[in-house]
Amino acid sequence: MSQAVADSVPELTSRRSGIGDRLFEAAARISGIFVLLLLGSLILSLFIGGLPAFRQFGPGFLFSTQWNPVRQVFGAGVSIYGTLLTSVLALLLATPLAFGIAFFLTELSPSWLRGPVGTAVELLAAVPSIIYGMWGFFVIVPIMSSTVEPTMINLFDGIPVLQDLFAGPPFGTGIITAALILAVMVIPFIAATMRDVFDTVPPVFKESAYGVGCTTWEVMRSIVLPYTRVSVVGGIMLGLGRALGETMAVTFVIGNANRISPSLFSSGNTIASLVALEFPESPTGSLKLASLLALGFILFVISFIVLAISRTLLRPRLKV
Repeated sequence: MSQAVADSVPELTSRRSGIGDRLFEAAARISGIFVLLLLGSLILSLFIGGLPAFRQFGPGFLFSTQWNPVRQVFGAGVSIYGTLLTSVLALLLATPLAFGIAFFLTELSPSWLRGPVGTAVELLAAVPSIIYGMWGFFVIVPIMSSTVEPTMINLFDGIPVLQDLFAGPPFGTGIITAALILAVMVIPFIAATMRDVFDTVPPVFKESAYGVGCTTWEVMRSIVLPYTRVSVVGGIMLGLGRALGETMAVTFVIGNANRISPSLFSSGNTIASLVALEFPESPTGSLKLASLLALGFILFVISFIVLAISRTLLRPRLKV
């Protein structure tokens, strides 16, 4: 009798294990399908909501610089320009700093300092965007208007191209200030990605380079960067995706003006800031609301493309 019970235990355990595996598989499958359905419904709702604007203005909606609620004429050109320009400038400012942080943490930092510095950098990502916006408005904007912008205006006065790029009254708010705030916000994401991919370089590669007399910078330039270049670019693209969708911090400091100017000191708009400002005042079913939803769809498409590229570039090194 006891032998029969002993024989039935593995069968019962196997049966229960099989049921558990099937339940887990079903739950995981449902979760994955739910994410796809949620993403698809979000895209579809934005597209359907913005369809009246696409029908009314056609492809010209993407390039028009007009935003006139009184005449019911709307265009996405100014906000798309502001979104792309502030994000690209933010990357130009943030990438060297993020690289320096990752370089220090992986190659130069003593072990006792690596943890605190790494934690401090990661904590920057946890700061709410509205705090960055308030900090930018009350701290950075006065510095820009009283010191930085007047100095740069005087410095580049009379130099072709540069005098137009750095021209205008020094209000402090504008494209360059928004880009500076965005740069601070995306540094943790880029630095963390670079640090992780730098750590994937096999130690034997670096040890061999040091063995033949290479300096730390030569090891980074000739060994680490070539080995991780695809993933480094992917991390930068990930930071770009973060910068594209930022709302409140940019709204505080960009000036919120619907115009395009060659000067980086001029006020502007981004898709996210324009939607945040105009959405509460848009009547249901109006052409203005449809235009804002169309802007949301455009921003979603841009962000999706950027993030898809970053994931593709990161895949060779980070198996997620």
